[in-house]
Amino acid sequence: MKPQDQFEDHRFPRTDCFFQAYDGQWHGFWPDDEKNSRRHNLGREYLIEAARERAKEMAALGIIMFASIWPAVAMVVEVVRYYEKR
Repeated sequence: MKPQDQFEDHRFPRTDCFFQAYDGQWHGFWPDDEKNSRRHNLGREYLIEAARERAKEMAALGIIMFASIWPAVAMVVEVVRYYEKR
């Protein structure tokens, strides 16, 4: 069953909502394909790349946190020095 028109006025061309680009070949995974496939380490490669990105992000976050905490630490140090002199 074809879907109903998506638009009330017919300014847009009609499209076939069930179109699938299929070249006649199977694109799934079969255990015997592991030796022929270049994608068998895709999960491991993704995790390695994610770890690299996470390390970069943590370094940037550390720098930002240090820059934002430094004035508060300096203020506490100066308050302690002020009360020690009294």
